[in-house]
Amino acid sequence: MTSVAAVDLGATSGRVIVGSFDGDELRMDTVGRFANDPVTTPSGMQWDLFALYRGAMTGLREAFAAAPDVASIGVDSWAVDYALLRGDRMLSTPMHYRDERTARGVEAVHAAVPFEELYRRNGLQFLPFNTLYQLACERQDGMLDAADAVLLMPDLFGWLLTGERVAESTNASTTGLLDVTTKQWDTELAARIGVPERVLPRLVAPGERVGSFLPHVAKELGGSAPVVAVGSHDTASAVVAVPMKADRAAYISCGTWGLVGVETEHPVLTDAAREANFTNEGGVDGRTRFLHNVMGLWLLSETIREWERDGERIDLEQLLTEAAQVDGAVGVFDANDPVFMPAGGMPERIAVWLAEHGRPVPRTKPEFARSIIESLAEAFAGAVRTASELSGVPVETIHIVGGGSLNELLCQLTADRAGVPVEAGPVEATAVGNLLIQARAAGIVDGDLDSLRAVVARTFDVYRYLPRP
Repeated sequence: MTSVAAVDLGATSGRVIVGSFDGDELRMDTVGRFANDPVTTPSGMQWDLFALYRGAMTGLREAFAAAPDVASIGVDSWAVDYALLRGDRMLSTPMHYRDERTARGVEAVHAAVPFEELYRRNGLQFLPFNTLYQLACERQDGMLDAADAVLLMPDLFGWLLTGERVAESTNASTTGLLDVTTKQWDTELAARIGVPERVLPRLVAPGERVGSFLPHVAKELGGSAPVVAVGSHDTASAVVAVPMKADRAAYISCGTWGLVGVETEHPVLTDAAREANFTNEGGVDGRTRFLHNVMGLWLLSETIREWERDGERIDLEQLLTEAAQVDGAVGVFDANDPVFMPAGGMPERIAVWLAEHGRPVPRTKPEFARSIIESLAEAFAGAVRTASELSGVPVETIHIVGGGSLNELLCQLTADRAGVPVEAGPVEATAVGNLLIQARAAGIVDGDLDSLRAVVARTFDVYRYLPRP
């Protein structure tokens, strides 16, 4: 049975998963898991690239040991972050999108190109860490003068494995430098903000071969296989694995972030979409992911992390059970407020926000957790309604995939607040989409997105939550 392997890099952890297809269902084997712990250096907050690479290589060794016939490797990760290269050297390791430097990049870009024009050109919602703002900082610091390539995280891993420098299109669409209509690099825009055309790599589409392992990589892994481009923005792969009817459903890819939206044939570039801060990102097979970024489970994980700094161990399952039993009104805050973006002090910031807006302030940990989940559910429901209104897609079902699909309270409250059923699962949607795109490229499966989603529906159980009065 032919297998493919996915390297799936998340904001808090990574994994390597081997997938095989028996003609009807997908079978998955997780052969490696590793932490993703950012580090703070004199340069600022950065990703620990070499720890991630070591974890991925260890997992890939296990993949070849378990399945010597691996037909290909695909890599996905979060968006926007990158490394600068000159020849075969990295000029620095990737900065973290939560680093505070991005504010000066926003000012520089908007001074050159007003946001209204940016939206018409790239279709992206305003997020202060989008790649073009980060590159404006590199321009100010003189780093772009020395660089001859910008590689986003999945493409960087592809380069480490193959030596090839490319930009996969779904992730390139998150940089702000891709023309939302032509789906090619907007070199005029790049020039206006000081990004030289030479640093923009050749674009490749999901399913396209990137290259073969470098000799030392093949030797270390004990096997060889081509690297194939997937929906390398993790949400692009996750949306492939949403078992939905795209013409009447919304999706929420829920982890550190909650990506809430619909799938469309064409971008939505209206003034109303811009004012609602909705984004048009590239999807697999030329689709558009019309969505809004909500802060996601970052709010809960950061709150728990703050509590545990005092030495207390928090049992998440028990906390959510107690949160579900909280009676009476709890304060609901705006989960999209930028005040919640930085790390640290999350419970205090939530309490201050609620107090300043005259809303109940939680007194216990279960009340804090319930406040966070209620606020996320309200933000998710609101984003679904807005996505439907702006795109014209009637939403009869909301699909929640990713880690958030395991959070029963969040799924039920989202159904309640949206007034439509929620279907939860699969959990590992990003890896599933990654594997299916590779399997199709290898000829193991065939068909369009509906066919791939039919495989997901046959393979994975989903849990349905009906809205309560």
